Amino acid sequence: MIDLRSDTITKPTPPMLEAMWGATVGDDVYDEDMTVNQLQQKAADMFGMEAALFCPSGTMTNQIAMRVLTQPQDEIICYNGAHIYKYEGGGLAYNSQVSTRLIHSQNGILHPADVSNNVNDDNIHYPTTSVVALENSVNRAGGTCYTLDQIKAVTTAARQHQLKTHLDGARVFNALVSTGDKAQDYGQYFDTISICLSKGLGCPVGSLVLSSHELIKKAKRSRKVLGGAMRQVGYMAAAGIYALDNHVARLSNDHQRAQTIAQHLTTKSYVLNLIPVQTNIVLFDLPNHDTVERLLAHLKNHGILAGMMDKLTMRFVTHLDFDDDQLEQFLKVLDLF
Repeated sequence: MIDLRSDTITKPTPPMLEAMWGATVGDDVYDEDMTVNQLQQKAADMFGMEAALFCPSGTMTNQIAMRVLTQPQDEIICYNGAHIYKYEGGGLAYNSQVSTRLIHSQNGILHPADVSNNVNDDNIHYPTTSVVALENSVNRAGGTCYTLDQIKAVTTAARQHQLKTHLDGARVFNALVSTGDKAQDYGQYFDTISICLSKGLGCPVGSLVLSSHELIKKAKRSRKVLGGAMRQVGYMAAAGIYALDNHVARLSNDHQRAQTIAQHLTTKSYVLNLIPVQTNIVLFDLPNHDTVERLLAHLKNHGILAGMMDKLTMRFVTHLDFDDDQLEQFLKVLDLF
């Protein structure tokens, strides 16, 4: 089975499993898991931040970040397709009691004016604008990326208005490989950063929230109340350390395969609004629901799974477990439709 629904479906490689098997573990709630501590410091150092906290999921790290950056009745500025708004179960309202100011952007990229034009006046009728949240790469925009210059511009505008800044970096390593920017430079622009290990990096589970020592101390309390405190989790952390050391540079292979798929799709009459591919996500529209059903059935009958972003928008995501032989097979199946 070829599975292109997401890059979350990958399995640990044999060397990653070996690293997990050999991990030294302790009780992470007592801060005694040496492998977790090593992973947290490694990730923090990588992004120029002081500290980090290992959590089960990116949704949890995003939600924890919002809890430590906001107060009830605050408002967050974000892209209208942002994961923290659209795919986290209403967590912003439920966990932090904040509202969202949604920015409509065709490519998911916010600009300084999007910040400056959407900060509420100091008026009791309005929520208090407190955070600007970016996503890199942007899932619903087809994996589009912020450059470091764009990040600098929009976060500078945020700080001019005394706003905090958060980065949902679920696929930030894809963005870094695409733009050539350095992770080390990110820390100066964000108060909190969330990074995911279980997508392009191929870990079985895990995300980290990165920030200052002060905010990570608060984050631990939020992780506890959300049920995310873990014990001998160094086995999972070892997978993360292995991935950060070995699976970042190879993301360019996923990007190239996604571009090959996109180029192939340009020859298909049923493909509409194909978004230019920057990373590992291919997004395009189909003309009607009948075509959606027929294409999904055709792919499944040939052992291929694909996903829908919207009712008429199909998504293919390349990843660690999708190789050149599978790519060739996939393109042949597309030609049979």
